[in-house]
Amino acid sequence: MEKFKTLKSRAIPLDIANVDTDQIIPARFLKATDKKGFGDNVFRDWRYNKDGSVNNEFTLNNTNFSGSILVAGDNFGCGSSREHAAWALVGYGFKVIVSSFFADIFKGNALNNGLLPVQVSENFLAHLMSEIKANPEVKLNVDLKEQSIRINSSRRFENFKIDAYKKTCMINGYDDIDYLLSKKTEIEAFENTLS
Repeated sequence: MEKFKTLKSRAIPLDIANVDTDQIIPARFLKATDKKGFGDNVFRDWRYNKDGSVNNEFTLNNTNFSGSILVAGDNFGCGSSREHAAWALVGYGFKVIVSSFFADIFKGNALNNGLLPVQVSENFLAHLMSEIKANPEVKLNVDLKEQSIRINSSRRFENFKIDAYKKTCMINGYDDIDYLLSKKTEIEAFENTLS
């Protein structure tokens, strides 16, 4: 997993509430067990029309918006527990998802795959969404160590919560096994006290 400390990036607004995992990655693309290629089909049914043509109305297809931060509506990642949703978002290039609420299983899957879910207040989310829509060039600064997200143009910021263990893993680029390996010396020392 890639280390995450700070990220300064533009953002893509997805002003839709209750985005479920089937909308993030439709079930017909879940046949693979490898993470590769899932980003190509993120939001597939919204990015493309039924005839396969590009839906120019959808925010990810709007060339005014870019960046590795997705700012989404309330209740992001609800629905089924598929880990493929996190794979697809990471595969597309997102490093941070901002919402006022995340489904618990999605949040866990995101953190396990190096995708930082930043939960903010409804007021901050509304302000953030309007700033990005008004000025697609606006940059956000996400600082995991300080647990803050800042809108660089207005200097407005908010702190967010994250599980201490997951924070340590993300900062160091650890998955669960890497974390255990990082504690090998302490584990061995403890084992020696038992003999």
